[in-house]
Amino acid sequence: MATALVGATLFDGTQLRHGAAVLIDSGKIAGVMPEEKLPKDVERQSISGLLAPGFIDVQVNGGGGVLFNEQRSIAGIAAIGAAHRRYGTTGFLPTFITDTAETMAEAIKAADAAMQARTPGVLGIHLEGPFLNPERKGIHRADLMRPIGDSDVSMIDLPAGGRVLVTLAPEKIEASVIARLTQSGIIVAAGHTKADVETIRRAQGAGLTGITHLFNAMPPLMNREPGPVGAALDDKALWCGLIVDLHHVSATALRVALAARGVARMILVTDAMPSVGSAEDHFNLLGENIKRVGGALVNDAGTLAGSDLDMASAVRNTVRHLGVSVEDALRMASLHPAQFLRLDGELGRIAAGYRADLVLLDGDYAVKSTWISGARQDEN
Repeated sequence: MATALVGATLFDGTQLRHGAAVLIDSGKIAGVMPEEKLPKDVERQSISGLLAPGFIDVQVNGGGGVLFNEQRSIAGIAAIGAAHRRYGTTGFLPTFITDTAETMAEAIKAADAAMQARTPGVLGIHLEGPFLNPERKGIHRADLMRPIGDSDVSMIDLPAGGRVLVTLAPEKIEASVIARLTQSGIIVAAGHTKADVETIRRAQGAGLTGITHLFNAMPPLMNREPGPVGAALDDKALWCGLIVDLHHVSATALRVALAARGVARMILVTDAMPSVGSAEDHFNLLGENIKRVGGALVNDAGTLAGSDLDMASAVRNTVRHLGVSVEDALRMASLHPAQFLRLDGELGRIAAGYRADLVLLDGDYAVKSTWISGARQDEN
């Protein structure tokens, strides 16, 4: 039975609209129209606030006390998704960081099973490693990083469908191997890398389309060695993930990046860890003790270890600290990641035929309600 959402200001992925009703039927958007044009027999749900496309996070290591590397199962993925849904995330890639080949295979199987089970929110998997540069390891274990082999290429697949994103260091991978990945439908991004501009461009020629957490785990832009940062800021064709927790990257650096590139193809990501949606202030990450300190997550040496960020906070920070319009910040959290994942025909907009994945925000960008495939969940 169709239901109409009425009363909220609507951001449809393109523009803000007032007095518009969103008609939901069988998990999809059946139409968007002025409230006065709704059929009289349609059930109406009165809501208030800002209704927008649900947030899509392509880099989620954990949440709700669960780390995907440790709980490689449908239950683990579901728990992570439930934790992030409270903050507006209606679609996500559970992210598996550098580990053994055996555990990576288990993670891929778990993501595939979650897709088959239609676990709410799961869109596929992000493999962040182990094909990275040990010199830019960040919190990852360098001893587990390795070259990519034929068995890896064969392993990286989700038979049940869904998107696969692989972050790798292009200087460690032959362009021909990147081409094999992208030709099979895998989305490839550069990260944990010290590649020069020429290497990034060769990888782009092989199908690489993204930069994982711009500025982090890569050398800074230098006058004679622009590196990955320079390559990203110089080419608006690259999708760039930004962690706007104001710990990973300063607001000044983020504003400079936006001034250089604009918001086009900029994507908000959390790089979230188990602490998001959990009262726990510490956890174990591949043998290291990680603790929450002043809003950041660090190991005993002070190295950042993912983030304590949620998507609603990322949107709020982007508007308040980066001077980005509400509309652009919402696009960076929904339409842009949908486009990056090649899912923008069904996600990222509120329009007829799109999946009814929605978020309702209050004036402080806190989440009031979410919908995944039309199923509503209210937050306290």
